[in-house]
Amino acid sequence: MRRTLSAVLAVLFLAAASPLASQETPEKLAEAAALSWLGLVDAGKYGESWDAAAEAFRASVPKERWQTMLDEARKPLGRLLSRNLKSAKPRKETGAHAGEYVVLEFDTSFEHRPSSIETVTPMKEKDGTWKVAGYFIK
Repeated sequence: MRRTLSAVLAVLFLAAASPLASQETPEKLAEAAALSWLGLVDAGKYGESWDAAAEAFRASVPKERWQTMLDEARKPLGRLLSRNLKSAKPRKETGAHAGEYVVLEFDTSFEHRPSSIETVTPMKEKDGTWKVAGYFIK
């Protein structure tokens, strides 16, 4: 009985200490949401990126306007060459709305602009999922 209990406790301890458990931080969840969303943008699926964005984002810009804005911003840059996470900073608000946010900055290289910074701000939705609430390119 003691051996079984010890083995169970050891398995539980290892599971809690595993790398997978440590990846569930808000920063990692926000990064995963951002990269998935950026995949839509990179593929030119601007309408789908609007559909997948946070409720606050969708309320702030009409879908057709978003598609036009993103087409004007991304098309001249050419295809994505690389994207590397530079920083991830948790925030409790982003000026307009209180909530749980992570401001992510990526060093990004595009075909026609080799040095860019993308700022992607996912937020935690009411249902607990992370969705993009802001996107900027410098």
